[in-house]
Order: sequence, then structure tokens, then C-alpha cells
Amino acid sequence: MEKINYSHSSADVQGTERTQRLIKKPQLKGIVTKLYSRQGYHLQLQADGEINGTKEEDSTYTLFNLIPVGLRVVAIQGVQTKLYLAMNSEGYLYTSEHFTPECKFKESVFENYYVTYSSMIYRQQQSGRGWYLGLNKEGEIMKGNHVKKNKPAAHFLPKPLKVAMYKEPSLHDLTEFSRSGSGTPTKSRSVSGVLNGGKSMSQNEST
Repeated sequence: MEKINYSHSSADVQGTERTQRLIKKPQLKGIVTKLYSRQGYHLQLQADGEINGTKEEDSTYTLFNLIPVGLRVVAIQGVQTKLYLAMNSEGYLYTSEHFTPECKFKESVFENYYVTYSSMIYRQQQSGRGWYLGLNKEGEIMKGNHVKKNKPAAHFLPKPLKVAMYKEPSLHDLTEFSRSGSGTPTKSRSVSGVLNGGKSMSQNEST
């Protein structure tokens, strides 16, 4: 009986490696941009996970990756921190090391080229009104359910710096990082415990 050779040739191995490299190659075209609020601030995501506005145009923490993850849906990631902006079920903005459904924002063009960013999964239950990313007049981040889309708080003007290619973020389930049913991140290695401009949370702390 003829002996079957199960060994792979070097050409087969090289071909497999080439295929794996192609699979891992960035496929999504997004932008590196600043987000200028109509309130007069640049949105920034600081090293400790705090989200707020600044008038310092040269701050490296005002640079964001806008990664397309659906039709007019984006992930907003700090260039320096690699943290994603996210909104929980209570309307609080926080930062996450991992991409979850709470990190998806619908991008809508408003008047005069301003853009709004609303949570893809949370909104007012009765009216259906969206929950928006927003800054108040003091440059402080607002709860999404307190921001109205027709007010300056919700309006951001993207200032694109360059086009970039991104790998599709791996989507993680919220239950990996959240308390059961609350939609609020725990303070862990996976999710920053910083909510709305520096309000820290512990596992036993309520919002």
C-alpha cells in the first residue's frame, strides 16, 4: 500500500502565512481628526481616561481615530490612549479598552457641516429621542440623555488631519465588563472606571 505523505511543502506554508497576513491587513478607511465643539472647545480624551473639552489646540489628546464600523456608524478612539469612547445605559460617557456595542455611535450631519454622535443602542424609551455626545459651556462632558441634537452642546466640527486604514475592531460582549443589567462599567483592567469627566467608580459604588 502506498504511504500517504501528510507533510506540507514550504510553498504551502508560505502561502498560508501570506493569506493570514492579508486577513490581518487593515481594511477600514477612516480618519485621524480633531472634534471641535460648537461650545468653543476641542474634545479630548486624557491619559487617565477623563473626557472633556480643551481650548489647547496643540494637545495630542484631542486627536481621535474615527473608525467606520457600519453605515454611518463610527467608533471614536483616542489616538494617544487607544481607549474607545462609550455611553452606558444611564447616559454616562466613559472610556473602554475594548470595543463593545456601547462604543458604537451614529454619525449624522447637522447644519453648517456640524456633526452629531448618538448612541446606537440607547435612546429615550417613550419618545425615541437619541442620546448624544455633548459638551456644556464649561467644556464638561454631559450625560447623553441630557443633550439635545438641535443645541450647540451636541454639535462637533470634524477637523480631519489624514486618512488612515484600520483593522476592524473585535466586538466584545458587554457582559464581559459590566455589572449584570446595569450597563455601567466596573473598575477593572478591561474598562476604565472614569465616568463623565472624572467621576470614578468602584465595584460597590452606584451611579
